[in-house]
Order: sequence, then structure tokens, then C-alpha cells
Amino acid sequence: MDQAPAMQPQRVIIPYRPRFPQTVIHPNLESHRFNVVVAHRRMGKTYLAINHMIKMAVNLRLPHGRYAYMAPLLKQAKMIAWDYLKRFTIPFPGRKVNESELWVEIPNCNGTTSRIYIMGADNPDAIRGIYLDGAILDEYGQFKPDVWGSVIRPLLADRNGWCVFMGTPKGQNQFYDIYLYAQKAMAENNPAWYCALFRADETGVLSPQELEDMRRTMSDAQFRQEFLCDFTASADNVLLTIDIVTAAAAKIFTPRDLQGSPKILGVDPARFGDDRSVFVPRWGLQMLNPEIYRKVDNMTLVGHLTRKVESFRPDMTFCDAGHGAGIIDRMRQLGYVDITEVAFGGTPIAPNQYVDKRSEMWGLMYEWFLLGGAIPNLPELKTDLVVPTFSYDANNRMKLESKDDIKKRLGKSPDLGDGLAVTFAFPVQPKDRMEAIAQYRQQGGVVFARQDFDPFKD
Repeated sequence: MDQAPAMQPQRVIIPYRPRFPQTVIHPNLESHRFNVVVAHRRMGKTYLAINHMIKMAVNLRLPHGRYAYMAPLLKQAKMIAWDYLKRFTIPFPGRKVNESELWVEIPNCNGTTSRIYIMGADNPDAIRGIYLDGAILDEYGQFKPDVWGSVIRPLLADRNGWCVFMGTPKGQNQFYDIYLYAQKAMAENNPAWYCALFRADETGVLSPQELEDMRRTMSDAQFRQEFLCDFTASADNVLLTIDIVTAAAAKIFTPRDLQGSPKILGVDPARFGDDRSVFVPRWGLQMLNPEIYRKVDNMTLVGHLTRKVESFRPDMTFCDAGHGAGIIDRMRQLGYVDITEVAFGGTPIAPNQYVDKRSEMWGLMYEWFLLGGAIPNLPELKTDLVVPTFSYDANNRMKLESKDDIKKRLGKSPDLGDGLAVTFAFPVQPKDRMEAIAQYRQQGGVVFARQDFDPFKD
């Protein structure tokens, strides 16, 4: 590979001034190799994408850089991005523009040049045979599903190239899949991946008045998809919508608010090697931060669970019996008797309303959300909660989509969602209330206040 002396630094000012959330996104794109950005309409993602690519192309210290901005159709890519690319590269000395092949060439820090192509995913074979130092895949959900794996990814291998997947949701397609994959990678602290989702009611790019006007004139599904970035907007059989879950993530209750409410711990042990074992503590209307464990054996998980029970001191612990029988038996051997097995496929308390126990628990959790339930603002949790769909059987009973079907569809189980749902397995009374009732009965109706009781103690 021919090497040229590094170009002397030269100050170039381009007519681009990033705003929020672009100011948040740019540093992350520069520090991660693979990036997924879910953006509402009119957020300025194409502005961001073109300027990110220009900066990376100029700062490249390898010779003859090659970059590609790609939209679903070539005509669409030219309409959206070509003028931006030409406009923002005007200040660079020695710039070359090829109108017929849609590329711009600018100097880079290697002393050679970098070339940026505008391309369409409708003709991916046109890009085969070259290498890429970076790629922007805009509106990736509308690409042919094999473009990434069979075309783009191999082109990034030669020079450790980067990629940004961008777009607005359009159903649960490959863009949704790569978003879920990136979320999982971030949760596993994979430094190569970054993902973020930006809704119009959170960025401030559009005024509240404009949003409200669009909400009134667009269909609910259109508004949710285009401006609230709801991957499930086109589906009418999703139990928990992104609106419900997002509203719950914005609430926080204080210990005083929760005084007198039961403390419940939900345990959903891993089913397969890549699934997660989760502990989900819930205190009345407030779900607290979950604990997630991967690839741990049952006895190790029991050690973590005893520690959690000692610190959280739940009134009851509910555990999925299907894959937690050994955990439950060991906990009881250790003297932790307030643990109840829950058969997700078992008989519900209300068999006329629900097909099985898991459907009932999710149904009761849905009612809890409507009553004002609050959850931590964790992307992985919110994703799990909005994944399951539901249907009705011949007897008009609700049936939730099975974990196996979800895993086939998405490649992962909604373990955090099931961990919260299992806290609704059976009614639970706070131990202090039960003790007070027992004291009342023993003392002929007279209850003496407990001087050592501290409702704020964890």
C-alpha cells in the first residue's frame, strides 16, 4: 500500500453547526465502530450523517479513503444527500466533484485524498470490488435484507471500516433487529457498538405546537412511528405500547410514597445459554433497578439471590418454576421460605380471562402500568416490555405470545419483561401489615405501635 507523507494541518470551516441531539450523537459515532441511530422525522440525521462522513474522510491517515452514503434508492440518495455533500465540501482546497458518478473527492491527513460516494441500495452490486473506510446506511429498514451481510460488511473488513445504521422505524424489520442487537451489545459492554433512540417529544427539535398539530392530523400509527420512533406502531396486537412504557420510565416514587406497599422480588432464571437470569425488585408502584446475570450456574445464582433477598427484604419472592426448580429447593434448604414457584404455563387465577399464567401476569402488569406504575429508564427493559404481542382464543381469553416464538422472531427472550411480570403472580400483603393483623387478634383488638419499624430502611 503506497504511503504518502501526512498532510500539514489546515483549518477548514464548513457551514455546519450541530444542535442537540446531534451534539450528543457525533462524539459517540467517532468513538464506536458500529452505530445505530433511531431518529424521528425532521431531526436532521442526513445533515449529521454527511458531516460525520466528511470529518472522518478528512482525518483519515490511510491513503485513498473510500466512503459510501447509501439510501434505499439511488434517486432517493441523490435527492436527499447529494446537494448536502457538495455544499459542505466547498471549502476544501482541491475538491473534485463527479456529477455523473455522484462522488466528491477531498484531501485527507495522509496527504492523499478520500472519496465519498452517494449510492442506492437498489443496486448494491455497483459497490462490489472496492473497500470502504466507512458507510452510512440511511433508512436501513427499507434496504434489501441481504445488503449488509453480503455486500457492505465484507467491504469494511480490509481497513477496519466503520458503519452507521440510521432511520425512522418502519415496522419490525432488519433495522429493528440491528437496533436490538446493538442494545444487547451495549448491555454486554461491547466497545464496538453504540445505539440511541431519539423521539420528537424528547429532542425539542420540533415545537410542542407543531407536534400537537401533527398528532391531530395524522393517524395514531403514523404519528407514533414517524415522530415517537415506535417500531410497533403498525401492529395493533402489542400489549404494552411505547407510550405507556416511556411514561412509566419518567416517573419516580419516593420511599414515603411507597410506604405500606408490598415488596416483591421476581426471578426469571435463564432458559438457554444466551438468555439472561434476572432479578426484578418491585415495591408497590415502583420497579427498582434489575440485576442481570449471564452464563451462571444455579448455585452461583442462588448465592446472588440470597444476597439480594437479605438487602431488599421482600415480602415474597416469585420464581419461574420451569427453569428455577433447583434454585427454589436450595433457597428453602437455606431457610428462605418466602419463595414461591410460578408455572408460567400453569392455570391462571382468572381462567375465564387468560389462557395461562404467563398471559395473566402480563395482563395484570398492564393494569399496573395504567394505575401509574413506574420503571427505571433502561433501554433494554423498555425494549423487552414492548416486544410481546397477544391474541384471543375461541373462548375470548387473552393469550400472550410465547417466549419461544419471541426468541424465534427476534433472537432473544424478553427476560426483563418476564422478570417484572412474575412479580404479579399472586396477591401479596406486606409482612408488617400481616404481623399487625396477627397482633390485633392476639391482643383482643389492641395493636401497639412498633418502635423499631423504619419504613425507609431497605
